[in-house]
Amino acid sequence: MARYIAKNIVAAGLAERCTIQLSYATERAQPLSLTVDLHGTGIVGEERLEQVVPILFSLTPKGIAETLSLHRSSYQKTAAFGHFGRELPGFTWEKTDMTAILRHYAGVKGGTDNDNRCQSASSDLHSY
Repeated sequence: MARYIAKNIVAAGLAERCTIQLSYATERAQPLSLTVDLHGTGIVGEERLEQVVPILFSLTPKGIAETLSLHRSSYQKTAAFGHFGRELPGFTWEKTDMTAILRHYAGVKGGTDNDNRCQSASSDLHSY
């Protein structure tokens, strides 16, 4: 999930580099912490993205499995040539389908995506 989030942040043009760190504890569905590191390449603050990411992405184990369709993954395809950097069907963590909504919530104008989720989720985030 961290790769999926980071790829979408970079694809949205919010940074040239991005590292997402999530930490979890036993018997807790939500992560204990979320850290966004843009390595000095961001056009928005890391703190802002740390507020936005939990609103836009379901970070529970169930949410991660549903978002990335892990129950349908073909693990045989990932066994050869690795899990990352391959744009194949089923490699859902490589999708960059959240760029428009990330730009919207980060307060960045522009881009070419027309993502209707921006309007439906706008009540979830109180202020910029």
